[in-house]
Amino acid sequence: MARSLRSWLGSCLLVSALGMVPPPENVRMNSVNFKNILQWESPVFPKGNLTFTAQYQSLSKYGDHTLRVRAEFADKHSDWINITFCPVDDTIIGPPGIQVEALANSLHMRILAPKIENEPVTWTMRNIYNSWTYHVQYWKNGSDEKFPVTGQYDFEVLRNLEPQTTYCVQVRGFLPDRNKTGEWSEPVCEQTATDETTTSWIVAGVLAASVCTTLLLLVGCYFLLRCLYKKAKHAFPPRNSFPQHLKEFLSRPHHSTPLLFSFPLSDENEVFDKLSVVTDVSESRGANPGATCSLRTRSGQGSFELVSEEGTHSAGHRDPLLLTSASEGHQSNQPSRAETT
Repeated sequence: MARSLRSWLGSCLLVSALGMVPPPENVRMNSVNFKNILQWESPVFPKGNLTFTAQYQSLSKYGDHTLRVRAEFADKHSDWINITFCPVDDTIIGPPGIQVEALANSLHMRILAPKIENEPVTWTMRNIYNSWTYHVQYWKNGSDEKFPVTGQYDFEVLRNLEPQTTYCVQVRGFLPDRNKTGEWSEPVCEQTATDETTTSWIVAGVLAASVCTTLLLLVGCYFLLRCLYKKAKHAFPPRNSFPQHLKEFLSRPHHSTPLLFSFPLSDENEVFDKLSVVTDVSESRGANPGATCSLRTRSGQGSFELVSEEGTHSAGHRDPLLLTSASEGHQSNQPSRAETT
């Protein structure tokens, strides 16, 4: 209060005595997670509203910055107020994000590093600093005793906790090489489960119930489809039934193979006629070479007769013999003849 009063009195003296414009006051850079905002306070100026001009110069995005600002009124202006700023050293590390999953005697934490805004890709504060670690502290809800834990990874497990107890946790970033700490996150409180064994039995029971339900549904669907099939079969009988004589024919053992690939089977009861050849030797054969030589068969029914008759052919030519059935083409008892020409 006293400082602001002195500043106000000084500004009034400058304006009234020298006609000068007072400079801006409390010039500073507000930077959190590399989001940089230049701020200042307007001085007391009774003649009217002031305008301000700010300028900055930097060697790189995360390197040293030089900034200055001044107040202006009409054609007059105040002196420049200069400040220097290094984002890597001066920016404030914001609070991380945390996700907590409670089990029977432990808390599983997933830590999300603070993000950097206005970047083409997703960058976090951990990508800028090599010596990035986390400070974790947890306590029982309602207790003032806090337990610290330091970790380097984005996943942390708090073990040996009491079941059915509510615990609160919070996290902040820490840079050991710069001895710089960030802001604490908001506390997140979760209650641990009853017992891992109980949880396992619950999971097993849910799985068993799911399997039984699935089996019952499958069996029910099977019987339903079977019932529908029977009803449809009775409602729509086939137009043409398979002939009974074909069913009997195909049911025989020797017709079990396809007809196209079947071969004729031999019948053991087949009866074959016996053929006997009797040669009648005539004494007069030598005296009469032109006599007829006949070979007759003796058999029962269906007898055959072999007859040869010599003609006027030469002695070196042999006549073919013709075998005919006595029952074909002749009804009399006369044997058929085959004559040579």
